[in-house]
Amino acid sequence: MTEEQLRYPLGRFDLERTDWQLEELLEAVLHIQSLPEELSRLLQGLEPAALNNTYRPGSWTALQVIHHLADSHLNAWVRTKLILTEEEPVIKPYEEELWAQGDDYGYSYEASFMVLLGLHQRWSLLLLQCLKKPELLFRGMQHPQLGRRISLAQLIAMYGWHSRHHLMHLKIALGHASNG
Repeated sequence: MTEEQLRYPLGRFDLERTDWQLEELLEAVLHIQSLPEELSRLLQGLEPAALNNTYRPGSWTALQVIHHLADSHLNAWVRTKLILTEEEPVIKPYEEELWAQGDDYGYSYEASFMVLLGLHQRWSLLLLQCLKKPELLFRGMQHPQLGRRISLAQLIAMYGWHSRHHLMHLKIALGHASNG
């Protein structure tokens, strides 16, 4: 695989796209919902030393990816709630690279896994309810770091992709990537 393929094994997410269909968003929510179960299967019987593996030279370790998923998806949950409860909220970006260098990213993955387990259960149920009210999908937030508006539909699609994207990174790092 090329460096680009290792960095983006599913390709880059198209943030310009705005025409997400309900079927695509449902699929994205199902990817969000299934992330903890898929992660659990991937981690079963894993030798702890394997969590130090990277998916490409210079990338995060598998352990850092797991902690990043918890942090990123917690932020996405908050952003979802802000979109649903405020008019065009301006969200607070965070420096994920700096977060990944924090001491807490060296701790075992279990606490972050438990965060993902509970969070994804609540978040996916909320998102499924939002899909029943398509007018909510047009609500949005302002992302100052990206300099653009992001709709709830885009956020759902992005985090469905993000879940799969980092699962693929983990499969590569842990040597399970043959079938994607």
